[in-house]
Amino acid sequence: MRLTAKAAVPVTALVLAAGAGAAYYTSVGTEKGSGADSGTYQVAAPGKVAQAYVGSPDDPATWRLPTEAYMPTATQARVVTQSRDRLLDQCMSAAGYDAWKPAPDLPEIGGKTLTDWRYGVHDARLSAERGYHPAEGEQEAYDKAMEAGAVDESGADDATLRGCVEKVDGKVPDTTPPAIVQEISGKSFLKSQKAPEVVDVFAKWSSCMKDKGHGGYKRPLDASDDPRFTDPDKVTDQEIATAKDDIACRDTYDVARTWFDAESKIQRDEIAKHLKDFDKAAAATREAVAKAKEA
Repeated sequence: MRLTAKAAVPVTALVLAAGAGAAYYTSVGTEKGSGADSGTYQVAAPGKVAQAYVGSPDDPATWRLPTEAYMPTATQARVVTQSRDRLLDQCMSAAGYDAWKPAPDLPEIGGKTLTDWRYGVHDARLSAERGYHPAEGEQEAYDKAMEAGAVDESGADDATLRGCVEKVDGKVPDTTPPAIVQEISGKSFLKSQKAPEVVDVFAKWSSCMKDKGHGGYKRPLDASDDPRFTDPDKVTDQEIATAKDDIACRDTYDVARTWFDAESKIQRDEIAKHLKDFDKAAAATREAVAKAKEA
């Protein structure tokens, strides 16, 4: 499979994709992380609804939503992925396809945690240079990887690959969160926008933006998803000015934290209704990581 597309993805789409994603941090019982999981984060305790966690109050990238307690950390996901790739490579080689290699991971781009860009961009220094775009170096690395693509030159047939995947699944399950975790993580983002306190700060933000000459935006992500700002190769002065004013207005009314708190409450209420399923999700992650380390 070759990946050749090159496009800027609206922040809303990135948020919903991340809400269903796998490689983020966890939240109840504090642990010290390292590397990709650097900083303090929390771990879900069986039978208890996970709490939200706020690292630095001024940095949404350090905040953790309750559902993240039931998703693998970046390090856990990497341990499992590397083990699965190694076993899959061995299986394909044994089947006569020595040239087969697992597709490489794409470089990171944009938000680095589930909450980093979830409520909009927040790095004033970066936005002063790039507006709503990711750092230039990140964009270039990502574009290069997409253009190169992942090409299988081994000639392997789909049936053989499927068979090897099934064998690997039996030894080291993947860490994709169950549907209930993904569903609540995604739906809470949409539902939180209707919470009274969030509606109120959105209205204040919208008025603030209008006063600064950016009328027509009802919600913060309307600005970052403006079609005028989605060309991956172009950052305009208008985009930079809009992003700077956007961040200033959101900071004035504490939009991100208000939104995060509202979404956290929604998630906790939903987790409580499905606690057994969420406990199973956390246990499955622990089991997959343990098997990956033993494989």
